Amino acid sequence: MLIELTALHWIYVAFIILIIGFMVMRRDTTIVCIVGIFLIALTATGSLSHSVSSIFNSFSYAITELLSTILVISIIVAMSHTLTSTGINDVMISPFRKLIRNPGLAYWTIGILMMVISWFFWPSPAVALLGAVLLPVAIRAGLPALGVAMAMNLFGHGIALSGDFVIQAAPKLTADAAGLPIQDVIDASIPLVFVMGLVTTITAFYFLRRDMKRGTLQTASSVLEDIPDEERNKPTLLSLSQRRFFAILVPVLFAADVAAMSVLNLTGGDATALIGGTSILILLLITIMSHKNEGLEKTTQYLIEGFQFGFKVFGPVIPIAAFFYLGDSGFTTIIGDYLPKASQGIVNDLGIALANIVPLSKVVGAVTLTTVGAITGLDGSGFSGISLAGSIASLFAAAIGKGAATLTALGQIAAIWVGGGTLVPWALIPAAAICKVDPFELARRNLLPVLIGLVVTTIVAMFLI
Repeated sequence: MLIELTALHWIYVAFIILIIGFMVMRRDTTIVCIVGIFLIALTATGSLSHSVSSIFNSFSYAITELLSTILVISIIVAMSHTLTSTGINDVMISPFRKLIRNPGLAYWTIGILMMVISWFFWPSPAVALLGAVLLPVAIRAGLPALGVAMAMNLFGHGIALSGDFVIQAAPKLTADAAGLPIQDVIDASIPLVFVMGLVTTITAFYFLRRDMKRGTLQTASSVLEDIPDEERNKPTLLSLSQRRFFAILVPVLFAADVAAMSVLNLTGGDATALIGGTSILILLLITIMSHKNEGLEKTTQYLIEGFQFGFKVFGPVIPIAAFFYLGDSGFTTIIGDYLPKASQGIVNDLGIALANIVPLSKVVGAVTLTTVGAITGLDGSGFSGISLAGSIASLFAAAIGKGAATLTALGQIAAIWVGGGTLVPWALIPAAAICKVDPFELARRNLLPVLIGLVVTTIVAMFLI
């Protein structure tokens, strides 16, 4: 099939290269994306006013596409603040303290708990929920604070965030950019997420135990003295029986949501809405019960805090998502019907043209997506570049003729493991701060396990394409 490549296609490619280059240099890509949107619109329409308007329209389109994701994350963070301020999180986690009797049990218990909680609350709130309660217990069991931070990072910001099976923020971004149903990306990511997770966490635990035996990793009890005791000294908003009730009710409600998703076959936006609605009800119930007469004002305060977090996280994502939406169906909505008549969208056109020139293989595609994903993660958010990974996955899949969902999932996993909080130092702040360790040392400890995991996962992806 003969595809006509126009100036629009080459400008799009040029700005993809520019965006990757800026990410490698650890520079912000917002201005690059805005200039790219403007030039594509100007080239397509020839109208200065239309091109300027297209910048705003592209942002509006991106926000509309991402709004449900931003909302659910904001609401979940707001709810997590209520759990922390009322002490319910302490009660929820307290039964697991009995499991932490030695360093090995501490590492795996904290890691698995972090993974499960992160699926529902996202990793940053989960760090706060777990860290203050289980860090002292883990250290007394002999696990260094650095080991606790590694467990929370690898299981939360790694496994849970890279798959994001419940909240579905990450697969939403990559699926939209790749032009795929969100469930296809989630299904394709499941084997890759768990291969990456098993290889990385087991490797990290091996190196951790090795260095503990050698005495090169200190299990200093002085860390315990530095841990604040604010949680114990804060005012009691709920009685112990009330906290126990909510500690049981919250996981039961979310378990019911998961069951409903399975029975009713709810995915994507429907699943997100169910989780978000449940979180709002929990937030309202706990806030009114705990703050009583001040419940109305406190509810608004918690929601404001949640929305501040949500838009802070997604602020850098919106401009880059706006640019990459131009590569697919967003072009017509944002700019208008200016593509060639036979065009299937900029990205698909490039993929088909590439297939006619270079016989790409699934090996080349898998390696490329892992590399691109890892590069986009260098900005430290893990999310701002996964639209790029989805867009390139669509391009390569069109050239290879198959494997779009697997390639998209692979790029998503690489981007989030590198930038979402396991390697880039400024993305490690939550866990490092809670555990009072150096984020650069934490990144150094995570580096080799994550690299080994990425290599193995890329090889597995080659067989799944």
